[in-house]
Amino acid sequence: MRIGIDLGGTKIEALAIDDRGREMYRQRVPAPRDDYHATIDAILGLVAELEERTGRRGRVGVGTPGAVSPVTGLMKNCNSTWLNGQPLARDLEAALRRPVRLANDANCFALSEAIDGAAAGAPTVFGVILGTGVGAGLVIDRKTLTGPNAIAGEWGHNPLPWPRDDERPGPACWCGKRGCIETFLSGPAVERLHLDKTGRRVPAREIADSGIWADYVDRLARALAHVINIIDPDMIVLGGGISNRVELYQPVADRLNDHVFSDYVSTVISQPVFGDASGVRGAAWLWPTS
Repeated sequence: MRIGIDLGGTKIEALAIDDRGREMYRQRVPAPRDDYHATIDAILGLVAELEERTGRRGRVGVGTPGAVSPVTGLMKNCNSTWLNGQPLARDLEAALRRPVRLANDANCFALSEAIDGAAAGAPTVFGVILGTGVGAGLVIDRKTLTGPNAIAGEWGHNPLPWPRDDERPGPACWCGKRGCIETFLSGPAVERLHLDKTGRRVPAREIADSGIWADYVDRLARALAHVINIIDPDMIVLGGGISNRVELYQPVADRLNDHVFSDYVSTVISQPVFGDASGVRGAAWLWPTS
């Protein structure tokens, strides 16, 4: 049995699946914001509940909002900032008394969709998260690519490609830079644009302003074209709350040819099969089939 944990900023979700990917039991609890030790306790409680409900002991994988530094073994790059600088992998292994595999949540999303989701069978998959933050994971032949710095796929903290004059220098990002892709394409970024234009604060999922979405399509197409020019993936799967806006997909695909250095773009842009559940499923898939 595999257990996946999706460690989010507002909730922690746990899922048990068998080796064929069939769901056995699922549970979620609110995330203890700003409390590292309570986060460890919450994960420990979820694993115990899943194992009690299924009557089986599981291999545990955890999707995190950052990455484990290969140099220090400590968490880095987490927008859930109370995790940064903490030995999360070590502490979870000690608490659970077993090996634990950790990966960035976007890597988990991409892995889930590459194994048995929208991109099943595709050799190279780029999985994008368009949510509170913007990130991505890269899967090649059903294995996540992490890289020596543990930042492969950190697409959201690169500058928006081919910026217009009115997009320079860009909004300030929590990472300390300006003009990151995340500051243009995240849910809070869209909400900020709507507030600036209309004076009204509206959740990203409810915004209907055609001008805001025309800009969003153009920026997303530019950002994805940059990825295609570098790694040329077979499929790009969009996840996160904004990926539920079905009106994005065809317009973005139509704009790729304006920026991709090719006579034709074969890369498929797809919605996820498992939606919000892909992160926790991917965490469970961090353990190979025995």
